[in-house]
Amino acid sequence: MSTNFLGIKRLLQGVFFLVAAVAVATAQSKEAEPSAKEPLIEQRLIHISEELRCLVCQNESLASSRAELANDLREEVRLLIRQDKSDDAIKAYLVERYGDFVLYRPEVKPLTWLLWFGPFALLLCGVVGMALYVRQRQAVQKLTQPLSEKERDQVRVLLKNGESP
Repeated sequence: MSTNFLGIKRLLQGVFFLVAAVAVATAQSKEAEPSAKEPLIEQRLIHISEELRCLVCQNESLASSRAELANDLREEVRLLIRQDKSDDAIKAYLVERYGDFVLYRPEVKPLTWLLWFGPFALLLCGVVGMALYVRQRQAVQKLTQPLSEKERDQVRVLLKNGESP
């Protein structure tokens, strides 16, 4: 009876810790809630933040990120919107502060040429390299001539006897 009681006690402890962990996780998660008081500002915030990258998540837009830094950046954008800054001025401010990485679509300028044209350059190098390899391989195959019948007979004899020439 005591081993059965011990098993039930451990099961209850496990369930308690699981419930506690879920409660802590849900209490810490925050959702960005749009402000019903200022719908125009929130609409503009969403428009701007969809074009910005979350600096923590990196593959999420600022609008969809739930990171704490993303919440802070959204508050900063709200503040700039309330100051009647234009969308371009807000983006320029964020780029000045965090670099081109904050934009999902950075401007095409010498500093970002590698970002924009690098993948195409790598693809072009791969195609040229493959073409050179195929051309070289075909040239080598043209130089090699098939064995004559006499040479084939010699190879068969060597393979059959296992002797070296």
